[in-house]
Amino acid sequence: MEWIQSASVTKGKRTQGNYEALGMAPMEEEYFNDSVKAKLLAFKANRAKIRFANTYRLEPYNKFRDYLVRDKAQAILTNRLQQAKYDGVASPSLCASISEEILKAVKELDFDRYKYVVSVLIVEKAGQAINVASRWVWDVQRDSWVSAQCETETFIALALVMACYYE
Repeated sequence: MEWIQSASVTKGKRTQGNYEALGMAPMEEEYFNDSVKAKLLAFKANRAKIRFANTYRLEPYNKFRDYLVRDKAQAILTNRLQQAKYDGVASPSLCASISEEILKAVKELDFDRYKYVVSVLIVEKAGQAINVASRWVWDVQRDSWVSAQCETETFIALALVMACYYE
């Protein structure tokens, strides 16, 4: 049997054939038994690239509903902070754990094609005023945000949940 290396020339460039690139020589199928043929077909199937067609869908199937997120965030803030006292040392870790809990609860609502940013702020009550500001590049039609607050005798907690649509 004579071995033929497959190669093609495209615009002056030599490209290798499939067998040569893999370091194999082509063989006739009659030399393979059924188990080897099955393995070869599985190998070829694993190498095939999967291509997906574009959906061209710009709207989510399950839109972000701010009233559901506001209720969840308010419930989490109230449950976690109802009996708490302000502690400046423990507040950063408390903010992080509350924001993770709110993020987990929002993800369970399963709004498709959204990414979330959750920010929790705890401020001691000392007779001062506070202004909280955020800047975002925003799509007014699809992006949304929700705030929830919890006020106790010693501090005020504010949770902001931003939902950014991700195409």
